[in-house]
Amino acid sequence: MLYKKMMSAWEKHDLEGWKSVYHTDYEFFSHANGKTMTSADMSEDIMLEMMKTIKLEKQRCIYEDDNVLVEYSLATFGSGAKEAVMAVHMKKDGLIIRTENGATHF
Repeated sequence: MLYKKMMSAWEKHDLEGWKSVYHTDYEFFSHANGKTMTSADMSEDIMLEMMKTIKLEKQRCIYEDDNVLVEYSLATFGSGAKEAVMAVHMKKDGLIIRTENGATHF
């Protein structure tokens, strides 16, 4: 399944491995700001910097099958801000095509 591959790539700062789990038509919807971004909106430099500066703890896969992946983690950002993050990833053709997430500051 994709969760282990995705988390391994994040931990290793492996941008190509990370990108390999996402569909070319990928969209990310943030409930925090109500905006949708596509993969074209996400620069590789910014994504790699996020991988290097965001520390994920207590991450776990809550559920994964051929259609959906649900994950949870505690994220600490470079600024020191911390959030509990729940993400739901919808799949198409074996890859993540859309992510919706919600976060709570703690």
